[in-house]
Amino acid sequence: MENNNDKYGQGAIDVLENLESVRLRPGMYIGNVTSTGLHHLVWEIVDNAIDEVLAGYGNNINVTLHKDGSVEVQDFGRGIPVGIHRKTGVPTVQTIFTVLHAGGKFGGDGSAYKVSGGLHGVGSTVTNALSKYLEVDINKNGKKYNIRFENGGSKITPLVERGETNETGTTVRFKPDPEIFETVEFDEAIILGRLKQTAYLNKGLIINFANLNNNNKVKFEFAGGIVDFVTEINSTKTKISEHVIYNEAYDEKSGVSIEVALQYTTSVNSNVMSYVNNIRTTEGGTHELGFFDAALRIFQKYANHSPKTRKIVTEKILREDVKEGATIVISIKHPNPLFEGQTKSKLGNSEVRKIVNETISNELEKFLFENPEEAMEIMQKMNVAAKSRLAAQKARESVRRKNNLESSTLPGKLADCSSKDPEVSELFIVEGDSAGGSAKMGRNRETQAILPLRGKVINSEKNRIEKILANNEITSIISAIGAGVGEAFNLEKLRYKKIIIMTDADVDGAHIRTLLLTFFYRYLPILIEEGNLYIAEPPLYKIHKGKEAYYAYNDIQKDEILEKYPGKNFIIQRYKGLGEMNYDQLWETTMDPEVRSLYRVDIDDVIMADNIITALMGEDTESRKKIIKENAKEVEILEG
Repeated sequence: MENNNDKYGQGAIDVLENLESVRLRPGMYIGNVTSTGLHHLVWEIVDNAIDEVLAGYGNNINVTLHKDGSVEVQDFGRGIPVGIHRKTGVPTVQTIFTVLHAGGKFGGDGSAYKVSGGLHGVGSTVTNALSKYLEVDINKNGKKYNIRFENGGSKITPLVERGETNETGTTVRFKPDPEIFETVEFDEAIILGRLKQTAYLNKGLIINFANLNNNNKVKFEFAGGIVDFVTEINSTKTKISEHVIYNEAYDEKSGVSIEVALQYTTSVNSNVMSYVNNIRTTEGGTHELGFFDAALRIFQKYANHSPKTRKIVTEKILREDVKEGATIVISIKHPNPLFEGQTKSKLGNSEVRKIVNETISNELEKFLFENPEEAMEIMQKMNVAAKSRLAAQKARESVRRKNNLESSTLPGKLADCSSKDPEVSELFIVEGDSAGGSAKMGRNRETQAILPLRGKVINSEKNRIEKILANNEITSIISAIGAGVGEAFNLEKLRYKKIIIMTDADVDGAHIRTLLLTFFYRYLPILIEEGNLYIAEPPLYKIHKGKEAYYAYNDIQKDEILEKYPGKNFIIQRYKGLGEMNYDQLWETTMDPEVRSLYRVDIDDVIMADNIITALMGEDTESRKKIIKENAKEVEILEG
């Protein structure tokens, strides 16, 4: 590998614009000031550390959560440059943390980093701007350096030398500003999920995590990389073959490196996860297209290679059929990725399609001919998938003829909002006619739409798409959302930026909520990934004392209210369903944006989410029993 050490200096830093309005409008840079935006700050610093590893400097990083609420990221790379910057006249490290887009990835010749995950984000500057304090320790040129920023960089303790060292690397420690974020409490599970995924995507990388609040320590190291990733995703599934098909390649001309891993299971669902420079491309792109170009060609060729296979494969195999039951991970490292789409999460580099195609073709064909029994089982599965696809097409046409699935024709039971602006519009999916009626009366008609569910929601984990599309409740949801489903989904046609599941706080309500979450996870996952799906939290109790009324959303809040207002003249009403509340109570407790509690549905750990959905909603009763037993102590026992 070329040594770029000398090129990562002051000349590699290109100041593009001054930092002025980050603290005033943080949403422009990190999306929001909720937990998602808070953790985005961590990803920016972690991505910078990973970029050093990708450049060939060091093979491990340390991430530590401190008791004061700060987070620390340490790498063992070259160390951030400390000399005076040629444009700003201050130390380069100070420029990097106080000037937007000033970093080694924006150098004139791009030679400081051949590939970078940090290109997608807002960088170290915004993390500093939104922090109560940020401190940088640098080991470089045989010396230790330190610089400290406070209150978003408005106060700077200048760069100083602090002794000598034989080590190299950078340590960044920052504490988010509580005046900016809704919460400044880091979620250990979210961070572990992201770090684990990063370790899978970079075989040989070692990530050490420590939480000093609970003394939890975790080490991530996967020698098999994305092969280990696929293996764990499929750990709760029945595999057609235990062998994970894998290939990697490096294209000298473009500087693109590619890894592809694939394994088939008996599931009717699929997992296709693609990444560019460690960043998830939720909308796919040319790397996914290249994979399916190769897979479709090789499988079609194999289906026609003998009388035996021609007898088994009676239908024409298409891309959707190749996907069914497959877990696919595609990871590329690109020196100049180009992104498309509304969310900039779709790769657009045309040359990548051909490179990925060539990378997987030989390995896939080799697997089929060397493993004839597994190959025949895969071909049989694809043929069944093709039949299911044709049946689903008929189901779609049947539904369309009833004017129920076209985005231009809304379901009759939908009480739509008057606003046509998706940014302010909300869709409440409500359990039952009674609660639906109260929600319709209590809502803000300008921005809140109500879709009551009147029938049974189908289990999307156990059933094929043609049965799912025949379910009236599912088709009503698809039609109301207006963006399609599956391969035909178009995020730009989304009618509501908030889709809110509102069910009863009892066992039946939890079951309906789980069925809906399973459908969204399997067929509309981008709504979860883009932060569009929410769960409403209705109160469990109404506590009366004279003319005063208080609402409690859990037993802890109930006890706090009873303790705060002592006495014996309380009347405690336990809500068993949304229908027990009249419309004004439903509005003031569950629907009013000023006071309500909404939980955004996140997929922070893809493996965990997939395994739980498969175990709880799939055919394997043993896996379901195991999860229930392991989590029994965490489950609240609901009355009624």
